[in-house]
Amino acid sequence: MKSNIFSGLTVGIIALPLSMALAIATGVPPELGLYTAIIAGVFAAVFGSSKVNISGPTAAFIVILIPIVQEFGIAGLLLCGLMSGVILILVGVFRLGNLIELVPYPVTVGFTSGIAVVIATFQIKDFFGLTIESFTGSYLDKLFLLFSSFTTFNIFEFLTAFITLLILIFWKKTKSKIPSALIALGFITIVVALLNHYYSLNISTIASTFSYNINGLEGSGIPPIPLQFSLPWGHLDSSQINFDLIKKLLPHAIAIAILGALESLLCAVISDGMTGNKTDPNKELIGQGITNIVVPFFGGIPATAAIARTVANINSGGTAKLSSIVHSLFILVSILFIAPYISYLPMAGLSALLLIVAWNMSEIKHFTNILKTAPKDDIYVLLTCFGLTVLIDMQVAVAVGIGLASILFIKRTIDLYSIELVSEDMSLHPDLPKDILIYDINGPMFFGAAQKAMKTLINANDKRDIVILNMKNVTMIDMTAMVALKSIIDGFEAKNKKLIFSGLSNRVQKKLERAKFDYVTTFSNINDSIEYAKHLLNVLEE
Repeated sequence: MKSNIFSGLTVGIIALPLSMALAIATGVPPELGLYTAIIAGVFAAVFGSSKVNISGPTAAFIVILIPIVQEFGIAGLLLCGLMSGVILILVGVFRLGNLIELVPYPVTVGFTSGIAVVIATFQIKDFFGLTIESFTGSYLDKLFLLFSSFTTFNIFEFLTAFITLLILIFWKKTKSKIPSALIALGFITIVVALLNHYYSLNISTIASTFSYNINGLEGSGIPPIPLQFSLPWGHLDSSQINFDLIKKLLPHAIAIAILGALESLLCAVISDGMTGNKTDPNKELIGQGITNIVVPFFGGIPATAAIARTVANINSGGTAKLSSIVHSLFILVSILFIAPYISYLPMAGLSALLLIVAWNMSEIKHFTNILKTAPKDDIYVLLTCFGLTVLIDMQVAVAVGIGLASILFIKRTIDLYSIELVSEDMSLHPDLPKDILIYDINGPMFFGAAQKAMKTLINANDKRDIVILNMKNVTMIDMTAMVALKSIIDGFEAKNKKLIFSGLSNRVQKKLERAKFDYVTTFSNINDSIEYAKHLLNVLEE
């Protein structure tokens, strides 16, 4: 129990500034990130499957959430989170979690590397203290804004970020159990507070950037009040909530659900590998779904399992769900008692923290390894997912990435299929008459492989009187393949030639019978098929 309390406090120290930084990067007030961490840490632990996963706002969501906030506001974002929660529950209930785990590695690396590049790019503004009134538009638009705004470079903001970055990097090398974020941000916050007070440098902080007005209580920075229940759509007029709005938000909600599922299950795989536990993917997704339904009612943004915080939890001795709950309670207590001090955190320091997050999730080693060693198809998929994520939109990247994954799977399944002429090998069938052809078919016969079979057998139709298809190694057959086979059979019959099936499995045999293939001659083994073919050939010759 003590180890779980200690690990929960450790993760809470890490999650406190990170949750605020992620919320700010998304385009919402920092307290929303804290609310998300509090609710997600409890509900995902209670209703999910993993004992050690820590859930909350994550960097992976930033790219998806920014355009939602810009187009639909915070209320639209909360509704999207609610809808994504419903989708995640449905995925878990229908036991589709195992399918999500099958997304190819180049797709996930392309996503995460692209997200990392976007996050890092968006931190340039605060890292260098640039003044940009409206930081909106596409990725290329934002790049142009950044470069054109370097005339507003602020040396004090830059030094704040740079010193924070150095401490974050070098403190980790000391292998101290004290989180580097606590040391770096604690030190830089004190320094900035003193400089702003005595020298009026006006280095941007959470307090100088954000303000709040909650139930008549006004102030700057983080509001020192506990969680408050509110309807996610409370900021919208009743006339704005309609089917048209839901239809516009649905693609965003699906993208959030897919990415959240991928992130959660990837986190589960990593944590299971470190602890020896076995996470039920479907129960884990149901837990994440419930979490994302509850979070918006307390003003929180979409959440999922966070890999970095989960690894920190395990390394700190976390073994049970208690550690996640303790981490949430720590953040809640911090809001109630030290919110004014948290508000002194400099924006430039938080940008340095997010740069470290972006670097850790960049998968740079895996990205370059795929480029060096993977087949060309995998490289094309990797670069496509990466490029779409960075240049266009994460929603488009998710859709295209899943589509490419499906196409890649189909292509490789087709490559497993083969149809080979074996009758000309005298060592296999020494006494076979020349007018009989034997083809061995191997692998699944589905819509992709059916075309290949048709081309081969149509050519065979013009050459021989009898063709035997040895289908002993055919593992499955779909409707497209059956239609193709029926077309081939009809072509043979029209020319008074014969097609014989051999070695059908019970499963394939039953499918052909249901499709009314009962008029086709079939045999259980190749020898019986050859004997019948010889007899039939004699009859045709007479």
